Amino acid sequence: MATSKPSLPKGTRDFGPVQSAKRSYIIQTIKRNFEKYGFNQIETPAMEQLSVLTGKYGDEGDQLLFKILNSGDYLKKTTTEEYTAGSASLLPKIAEKGLRYDLTVPFARFVVMNQNDISFPFKRFQVQPVWRADRPQKGRYREFYQCDADIIGTDSLVNEAELTMLIHDVYADLGYGGFVLKINHREILMELARYAGLAGKEMPFCVVIDKLDKVGQDKVVDELLELGANNDHLKQVVTAFEGQQDATKQLADIIAIIGENKGTIELQEYFDFLNRYGQNDLKIELDFSLARGLSYYTGMIFEVKATDVKIGSITGGGRYDNLTGVFGMEGMSGVGISFGLDRIYDVLEELNLFPSSLTQSSDLLISHFDEACMKHGLKLLRHLRNEAIRAEIFPDTAKMKKQFNYADKKEIPYVLVIGSEEMAEGKYSLKNMKDGSQNMLSIDEITQLLKSKI
Repeated sequence: MATSKPSLPKGTRDFGPVQSAKRSYIIQTIKRNFEKYGFNQIETPAMEQLSVLTGKYGDEGDQLLFKILNSGDYLKKTTTEEYTAGSASLLPKIAEKGLRYDLTVPFARFVVMNQNDISFPFKRFQVQPVWRADRPQKGRYREFYQCDADIIGTDSLVNEAELTMLIHDVYADLGYGGFVLKINHREILMELARYAGLAGKEMPFCVVIDKLDKVGQDKVVDELLELGANNDHLKQVVTAFEGQQDATKQLADIIAIIGENKGTIELQEYFDFLNRYGQNDLKIELDFSLARGLSYYTGMIFEVKATDVKIGSITGGGRYDNLTGVFGMEGMSGVGISFGLDRIYDVLEELNLFPSSLTQSSDLLISHFDEACMKHGLKLLRHLRNEAIRAEIFPDTAKMKKQFNYADKKEIPYVLVIGSEEMAEGKYSLKNMKDGSQNMLSIDEITQLLKSKI
């Protein structure tokens, strides 16, 4: 029997020790900030009922859902007529579950199912993988992690301001400043669509606008005209998309076109809250072309883009006024953001922003000349670990060169050497792998030295 060469599904990846350490660094940085802002962690299953997932992400999103075939003979309940009718007719009979597309819809389902056990406003965070049947490319994977924070059960714009500060704190802790946080309001987009002559076609308008930075302005204008837009009014709308000036001036310009509405009022209130934080170095840009494709957003929307790396959105989110309504719980407003772990990884990797210490798994390696020395080292190993020093022992009797090469490859900074003389004297040779220096020290002296270095 011929053996097949192993492979991975497209859009998925393995992560070795180095990549895993870097990913863990990003996750821990984000989680630390989530906790600092008062969020509690939850987890939901990888799979959900398709009835929970479908209809929440727009037609394009529904097509990107990974469906799971029913267990057993999944064709048993199907008929020839259903095959002839196509996939839409056949799917409900053969697949009742799907892999989650994001963390927000499962969160809404969680809130509805646990509404009697949680306190509102409910602040939750979630760090788990999601799956999308998308075409893999740079920065776009079929399996990727999201790091979400949501506040549900309140419509106060203080929450939007809080999430803005949270985003800045996360990227400050990651040492990355080359980003811009773009903001907009869905109600402004709705009014712009109506002004352009597309009343009743607001969502298709948003879908087209969302492609602006991918296909360019001319293509977007052509598509909107095909939808039935008024050419003269559309020119004014497109002009509003080009504004990069002061946010107050941008708001005044947009009000001159569509009048004052919920969107403009809430953006003014949001900026007022931000001013009260007293932080003047926020990287915020008001962008009226920002649409974000997900159909459940109803208020303010956020998108963080890298300005110095060619990649898509690295953080996004927004306000949703009735996401739980589809599960029978009306009037539950929420707002949330999602950090794209994989894209953030790519940005930090390209710009060489990961701390060099991340790949270091241990602080010290115990090396030895023979089995008796190794057995002696086990007691030292326990002592070091009890002192919170990350230590390991080379498990085999091997040449000293091999043991030192092992420490080199794992970037272990110190090696403790045990020989017969060391065992007799109770002092051990400690080698600094960075500068090559060696000293004879007791285990207590070694412990104190390492603790001062760590």
